[in-house]
Amino acid sequence: MAFTKSQIGIAVGTAAVLVLAFVGYLWWLSNQGPVLARSEDHDPLTGLPVSIKMNPLRDRSTEKAANKFLRELRDGHCDELLNKWEHDYHKKYAKYICQSEAQHPLLSWQLVDWEEARPLIILHYRATRQAANGGTEQDLFTVTTEHKGADWLVTKYDAMY
Repeated sequence: MAFTKSQIGIAVGTAAVLVLAFVGYLWWLSNQGPVLARSEDHDPLTGLPVSIKMNPLRDRSTEKAANKFLRELRDGHCDELLNKWEHDYHKKYAKYICQSEAQHPLLSWQLVDWEEARPLIILHYRATRQAANGGTEQDLFTVTTEHKGADWLVTKYDAMY
């Protein structure tokens, strides 16, 4: 079966339009912020959106810094992790965090909102923690990151125990 020149031209034209549409979509995504959409419904207690749609092309360096911090916190390195905080106003708060994390250790967490307050980025998470009775409990916490030099550093951890 032979193809005519017009059929080949239609196929090439259609492929070119599809490629241009895809490249245009990628270009549009690259110019968007980290959160593409937030649901209009908000949790009445926390005020956080029920769901968010994250940009797949976002810079994840803040999330990587926060996840590294949370893994170390989960793995029991709270004292070493917050030792830097011992020298400023966070001293009592750091001790409280370590005591509370020992009583209610993190099991897992999921990013539920992203808030930019330049130069800070505040990441809101939903967590599953081990309860005192041996079960699990759900709660929310925030991790505040700040861009210092070439890296993002966690400057605040705020949880309700």
